[in-house]
Amino acid sequence: MGKSVSFKSSSIAQALKKEKIDVMKVEEKVKYATMILFALLLALSAFIFNTPVEIAEGMLEIIIAPSILVSDYMVIGNVGAAFLNAGLLMLISIYLTYKNDVNMNGPIIAAAFTIAGFALFGKNLFNIWPVLVGVYLRSVYQREKFSKLLLPALFGTALGPLVSQISFGYGMHPTIAISLGLAVGVLSGFLLPPLANHFVRFHQGFNLYNIGFTAGITGMLFMAIFRSFGFDNPDTLYVAEGLNEPFTIYFAIYFGIMFIIGFLLNNRAFTGYTKLMNYSGRLVTDFVSLNGFGLSLINMALLGYLSMAYILLVGGELNGPILGGIFTIIGFGAFGKHLKNVWPLFVGVYIASILQIWEVNSTAALLAALFGTTLAPIAGGYGWSFGIIAGIVHMAMVMNVGDLHGGMNLYNNGFSGGFVAAILTPLFDSLKRFKGDANY
Repeated sequence: MGKSVSFKSSSIAQALKKEKIDVMKVEEKVKYATMILFALLLALSAFIFNTPVEIAEGMLEIIIAPSILVSDYMVIGNVGAAFLNAGLLMLISIYLTYKNDVNMNGPIIAAAFTIAGFALFGKNLFNIWPVLVGVYLRSVYQREKFSKLLLPALFGTALGPLVSQISFGYGMHPTIAISLGLAVGVLSGFLLPPLANHFVRFHQGFNLYNIGFTAGITGMLFMAIFRSFGFDNPDTLYVAEGLNEPFTIYFAIYFGIMFIIGFLLNNRAFTGYTKLMNYSGRLVTDFVSLNGFGLSLINMALLGYLSMAYILLVGGELNGPILGGIFTIIGFGAFGKHLKNVWPLFVGVYIASILQIWEVNSTAALLAALFGTTLAPIAGGYGWSFGIIAGIVHMAMVMNVGDLHGGMNLYNNGFSGGFVAAILTPLFDSLKRFKGDANY
């Protein structure tokens, strides 16, 4: 367990050199065990909601679903099947990390929880593998270890619907459709790493979901090709309702376990949390390396409570896509997001929902609020007022970019966030220079 993901993390290196940062050290085996625990909790909780037979039937429905945005697996399958799918995919991501001798750092934690979240509405045991294989073939082609491309591989599963829609959604002969779906998935994975490295310059690290932007461009390319042959995707919106009470109880406990473990691993204290919130969150800000695994877990749990509270306060429904958004925020609580740089985005999207044509508690508006926190580094670096502006602009932008990729890219808000960051940060620089990170 000695190697780290290849990432240009000069900001972290500078921080560690500039001052001695007191970080509670946690062994890698403890980090792995903790992450496995959270994945198993998800997988095993499936049997709280459904019987084994129902779960098996639901898993089959999930696997053969086209899975384009927005496809809630709690509707397509059932709640238990969706939870089992999430837990299994999270375990797969942890296994791939372990197998490739990569440290359980902030980016990996973000990827694992993001995969778990989107396994509730778009990623499944069928459609992630072609993308993973494609990135692996890229590593072979570049003569690099797969560990160096593990993050693009894990986050790149955002293109899972590309595989599923071709395989099951266009009505072609099954053999041809599945073969073509697998081939296109592998090709998309092969293309992702060099594109991701290039596009991070486009938004200068102010969009945390860089692969989301890259996957959006890739999905847009393939969707344009499909449409040129007469294939298009229908507008899709499957979302579960009426689950707020059991989910509120369940996830209050889930986040509580996370908080307690973090508290214990941080020497039974909250020491360092104020320092953590001084970071802007701009790529690459690994809280596990900078502030410790325990404190990162505390931050993740607090973000989970905040996100769930927002949904409930505005009268929203806790379902697959919404929980996917919450899980993504939790994951990035180890990699750039904290209470201080997230709330301005919530406020911005809320204001936009009131002023614009979307209902505050609609699925689209709620997803924009949750996933719009991809722009948290703007609030962290320029100030809360600029974060609110970013949230307002993001709300308008995200409602208009989904058609470009036809729902093939699950990280639609990451796609939108790339454009918003690229547009706003030069303007914000002309008004107020990026203040950087207080600890750098």
